[in-house]
Amino acid sequence: MPVLQTLPNDVADRAPARMAPLAKLPVFWSLAGQRVIVAGGSDACAWKAELLAACGARVEIHAEQLSEVCATLIERGSPHPEGALIHRPMAWHEDVLAGAALAIADCDDEAEAREFFEAARRAGVPVNVIDKPAFCQFQFGSIVNRSPVVVSISTDGAAPILAQAIRRRIETLLPTSLKSWATLAQSLREEIALRLKPGAERRAFWERFVDRAFGAEPTQTSARDLLAEMKGPAQARPVGRVTLVGAGPGDAEYLTLKAVRALQAADVILFDDLVSDEVLELARREAKRLLVGKRGGRTSCRQEDINEMMLTFAKAGKNVARLKSGDPMIFGRAGEEIAYLKQHDIPVDVIPGITAASAMASRLGVSLTHRDHAQAVQFVTGHSRHGELPETIDWHALADRKKTTVFYMGGRTAGAIQNRLTEAGLDTKTPVVIVSSVASADERRWSGNLEDLAIAMVDMGFDRPVLIGVGEVFSACCLAAEDDLPAVARA
Repeated sequence: MPVLQTLPNDVADRAPARMAPLAKLPVFWSLAGQRVIVAGGSDACAWKAELLAACGARVEIHAEQLSEVCATLIERGSPHPEGALIHRPMAWHEDVLAGAALAIADCDDEAEAREFFEAARRAGVPVNVIDKPAFCQFQFGSIVNRSPVVVSISTDGAAPILAQAIRRRIETLLPTSLKSWATLAQSLREEIALRLKPGAERRAFWERFVDRAFGAEPTQTSARDLLAEMKGPAQARPVGRVTLVGAGPGDAEYLTLKAVRALQAADVILFDDLVSDEVLELARREAKRLLVGKRGGRTSCRQEDINEMMLTFAKAGKNVARLKSGDPMIFGRAGEEIAYLKQHDIPVDVIPGITAASAMASRLGVSLTHRDHAQAVQFVTGHSRHGELPETIDWHALADRKKTTVFYMGGRTAGAIQNRLTEAGLDTKTPVVIVSSVASADERRWSGNLEDLAIAMVDMGFDRPVLIGVGEVFSACCLAAEDDLPAVARA
């Protein structure tokens, strides 16, 4: 007969707890077809009733009067086929609680709240009195709905605003397509259990399924394609994909939701030198991160090497995020990378980002196409493959006072830009701005006229990426320079 042994006290004290203390037990409760009582016709009751009906509950709202929100909700009906919203035009009484699955009330004072709470307790019904924690046996969390995937966040009533902020952060990470993938998973479980052996084979299928679940919506052939991969030769490896992701100008809050999701799904991240640490912090912790930066005047990773790295990882079945500062399709060499990958039959997606010129305009409070000053905007590269101004630039087209021109990567060629624009006939008094490290903590600005561009650029320095804006739209920056811009702006 086995003998139950206990650990010595000193050993037991050192043993780590398998579960840290919890303020509340998170439970997901099936309410389909169940009867729920809501006492009150306020907006707060309406919000709770809507949530309960969405779970398939038959919600009885006991109230002599209804708020406009509550009345509209009842008229609209339940979104769930088993749910219902039923108005009982009377105050609640204890008899209605018998047999209910849950009881919720919005009470004006503590005495009324206590009465409802104790009546529900006598009826054996879990109870929640809205905004009165002392009379709540359970609480509603802040919800992220990708049903059948449901995420609920609770702060034990201590900080509802914090719970809402957490929910917004999670919302950015979970694509809406996750709902369709989860529904597909439900429909596949029995078939997978019959067709694939338990253990490594079945786990491999679901791991591939999950890899795809954070991408596009599933197609009619998604399940068949995944099963076909499982039937292939054991040594065959699925081909991965590459996503060119725009990281924006530096501030992580400029990232699009789609970019954040791509970073969360990536196995490998090849990132530019200008991508900020704050942006990289949003990536999946397990992802392999490789710096492939290209900076003018510095030792850089060759484009051919970057192409080969993307190809190698994708052929190994990896999900590769090629993370580029700004927008991949504006001076980001995206065209070369897309062509190379397509030549080798590697799937490529592109997620646009906020280009530096847009961020600069936002930071300066300037519309690049202000209708009083400009009828067009043009983005121009400030250097060629050899570090000089490209020979093919049409300077006469750029020397048009009715256009706004933004030069990217033009720090070291600023003097030449000034000379060529002046030679093409642009007035030397044309407003010009220089912004370095746009939207970063060390951003610097200069505002003046075209005739001072070269000298100002020397004062700004060449060690950081710069944008040069030329055009009448920047006249407001010149007028505001004394009050709003750093000291270098007044040099």
